[in-house]
Amino acid sequence: MMTACATPTPTPAVSVRDLTVAFARNGATISAVNGVSYDLARGEVLTIIGESGSGKSVMLRALLGLNSNSARLGGSIRINGVDMTQLDDETRSAMRGRDISMIFQEPSTAFDPVYTIGEQIIETVLRHEDASYAEAHSRAKEMLDLVSIPSAERRLRNFPHEMSGGMRQRAMIALALACRPSVLLADEPTTALDATVQIQILLLLRKLQRELDMALIFVTHDMGVAAEISDRVAVMYAGRFVETGSAEDVLLNASHPYTRAMLKATVHAGMRGQTLTTIQGAPPDLRALPQGCSFSPRCPAVQTTCQMAQPPSVSLSQTHMAACTQLPVSAVACRLG
Repeated sequence: MMTACATPTPTPAVSVRDLTVAFARNGATISAVNGVSYDLARGEVLTIIGESGSGKSVMLRALLGLNSNSARLGGSIRINGVDMTQLDDETRSAMRGRDISMIFQEPSTAFDPVYTIGEQIIETVLRHEDASYAEAHSRAKEMLDLVSIPSAERRLRNFPHEMSGGMRQRAMIALALACRPSVLLADEPTTALDATVQIQILLLLRKLQRELDMALIFVTHDMGVAAEISDRVAVMYAGRFVETGSAEDVLLNASHPYTRAMLKATVHAGMRGQTLTTIQGAPPDLRALPQGCSFSPRCPAVQTTCQMAQPPSVSLSQTHMAACTQLPVSAVACRLG
């Protein structure tokens, strides 16, 4: 009798387990990321949303090893099966740009102002691939064409300050994609752009992500942006994921009080003359996180149990999880992945 063999599960492009990131400052410990776990496959977009100071950018930089030397990391970060936390600096540096790359929030500071756009893309290709200068130049032009920058050959000779904000951001995307990484990180890449350019960049990123079959982690505090680009959404507060699920789960059926509060505070068309809703209070001090739920000091529905211990992660469906003591406890554990 022949036994059917199970189809092997593909290795996730990104697999993070119990990630913690802390910084020592003036005798105090700043706990920026506190036990984050998730998996992401190629071809998927995970959007991480939350207020400024929630740990989004620190977590993203941890994937690349770009946090300062004072950062203390715990847990594991696997990119295509390789644990980045166990690599030496040289090996990790070789993976940046080749296997995993990043679009920074402000390209005017991410680009070196004394080199042309073309020189910086060409240098990246030469650093990571066995290519001649002519081949690297051709790749740089190809990438500017890919991100719809007109007159690509001429634009290669431009310095960053000679481009508009939208063009610089497109050039930043071209630089990040120059070596065709399998994992792309985007740290609020549309925040500084006007609404028209913002939607152009979002559509471009989604198109390129699908064409190149990349895993994309997109960080934003804008709910509208999250709705536009996401397959899955993770809501981050005080360094933890407090709600995760599909974009529909989180944005249309929010369960955590923090997620609901952010959705109510979102500005949209037709609100002229109305009083804006805000989330009362301020994010917690990461040097002294509360014993219980970190959102409890700001939560309108707080109860005594919320302040006693960290809330459990409750599985609301096979894809939807929220960490709140006021949700019914499920026997089924749920982890984003």
